[in-house]
Amino acid sequence: MTWTDVLDEKALAEGMLQVVYPLGVNVVLARVDGAVHAVAGACVHLGCPLFNGTLVGHTLTCPCHDWRFDLRTGRFLDAPELGLQVYGTRAEQGRLFVSLDSTGGTP
Repeated sequence: MTWTDVLDEKALAEGMLQVVYPLGVNVVLARVDGAVHAVAGACVHLGCPLFNGTLVGHTLTCPCHDWRFDLRTGRFLDAPELGLQVYGTRAEQGRLFVSLDSTGGTP
């Protein structure tokens, strides 16, 4: 996997969303229960920016039409055949990294 440094680890508080652009790709980061998740930053419905959405537990809700996604899998909760691309994350020496390589999430 290729890792891209995207953010100071302290900048992503528990329960918060943060948009980053590793290699120019729109990605939303979220920290839930201490784990960092990364998903595509645009809703699969009409491309609305998900960093403006709401986060409750592992559920990210799109601000435009209330589509709900599970951050762990990227799956759309009302139609699991749809979903967001999920990216790998890691923390190292106080920095957060994202891998744009496939992690098995929904394209």
